[in-house]
Amino acid sequence: MGNGRWSAQDWSKYAQNNVHNQSRSQIFSSNNMLDVYNPAKIKMRESRISADNPHPTPIILASDVTGSMGMIAEQLMRDGLNTLAQEIYARKPISDPHIMIMAVGDAKTDSAPLQVTQFEADIRVAEQARQLWLEGGGGGNGGESYCAAHLFAAMKTSTDASEKEGRKGFLFTIGDEPVHDGMTRQEIETVLGIKAERDLTGKECVALAQRNWEVFHIVLANEGFCQSSPDLVLKSWRNLLPERTIELADVNNLAETIISLIQVNQGANPQEVVDSWSGSTAVVVSKALQSYGVPTTVARSGGLRRLFGM
Repeated sequence: MGNGRWSAQDWSKYAQNNVHNQSRSQIFSSNNMLDVYNPAKIKMRESRISADNPHPTPIILASDVTGSMGMIAEQLMRDGLNTLAQEIYARKPISDPHIMIMAVGDAKTDSAPLQVTQFEADIRVAEQARQLWLEGGGGGNGGESYCAAHLFAAMKTSTDASEKEGRKGFLFTIGDEPVHDGMTRQEIETVLGIKAERDLTGKECVALAQRNWEVFHIVLANEGFCQSSPDLVLKSWRNLLPERTIELADVNNLAETIISLIQVNQGANPQEVVDSWSGSTAVVVSKALQSYGVPTTVARSGGLRRLFGM
């Protein structure tokens, strides 16, 4: 999958009819998981070379949709997807983005612990994302099943970037909760439709995904569970991704932060990346890059003010 190209004109027309002046429940109207997005019924999701996209780079955005975290999917739909696509085309940190959206829940309690769109390069990614069910569940049990996203990426994706060009894609999980430490054998079979010989730990799930994916987790530092228990959330994630657990201060800058992480990962100068944004966006991106281990500064009042420790 992945023909076509994203365009501002297509987005403007689509958003006018389907997103602008719509409530969250109007944008995301599904009240159950559709079979086409059920990972247990999906054989494989593919990102392929095409005339439109000769060097496709797959990107997975795996959003927590439990509790109040439907805000992530809503933000992506209202502005984030368009910003992400347009800025990737403009900045060119990678070639020909193919975007997949995942909705992440809790395999221990939810009816739909994971939902998965196709890889798409045009407005179809928005059309499919709107069909995902924002279940709003979660079990109040100390975590969510983000590792289901890692295992799906590892076991049920096939990409020309990896198989023909030796390039990794990008996988970003996003949320406010700790991560359940892996998946049980039964959860793997029920959620993903894969028969496993044993339970898998979180580190094993991440390691499998990292064979073909640059794996990051973005913690919504000022939202939901993390707002009240930041140390617990960060400890949980840094155990799995010690150098790639990113603290995001404002969900409204999610797309800009993802783009900036991709740029730095691909070798861009971190300070130049920060300086390419303006106002509060530069501040948010700077702090996010600091949690990636990159010291940065932001221009204020005619000078540079170091944000380390803020």
